[in-house]
This record gives sequence, C-alpha cells and structure tokens, in this order.
Amino acid sequence: MAHYVAIIEDTGPDYAVGVWFPDLPGCISAGDDVDGALRNAPEALELYAEGIEQDGKQLPRPRTLTELKADPEVAGDLKTNMVALVELPVRAHAAE
Repeated sequence: MAHYVAIIEDTGPDYAVGVWFPDLPGCISAGDDVDGALRNAPEALELYAEGIEQDGKQLPRPRTLTELKADPEVAGDLKTNMVALVELPVRAHAAE
C-alpha cells in the first residue's frame, strides 16, 4: 500500500483546515477541522491518481519523512505543521 506524507495546515477556527502532499503538487484537501480534512484526504489522493493515470503518467514514489525533512522546500513546513500518513485507496492504484 502506498502512503503519502500529508502536511496539515490549521490556521484557526475561522478557516478551513488544509491538507497537501509535498510529493504530489496540486493534490490538496480541506475540511472544517483536522478530522474532516483527514477524512477527505484519501479521496483527494484517489482523484489525483486518476488524473495522473489519464495523462499517461505514473505517480511519483512517496518519499519518507526523513527524505522530506532533508528537502529544504518542505523542511520548514514539517516543523510548523502537523503531519500524517495518508493511504492511497487500493482501487486508485490497482492498475499499477
């Protein structure tokens, strides 16, 4: 099963909680709270994977948290936000 690191941005009660995936540019999700945003994240992954597949491309390999911490473009976000592993739903990558 593929699991992608998600960065969860919670900027307060007046804003939606955002989730984005450093390895998947443009793959985002949101919710009214952290739990809602995380519940929506697998669907965002699935839709992203379907789009990539339709374009005839392959999803990038998910990097480990250690690899992401070594990436200067992501390291700061890892220090200031919550992080979760989100599983790519099986049907989204069954054709791999």
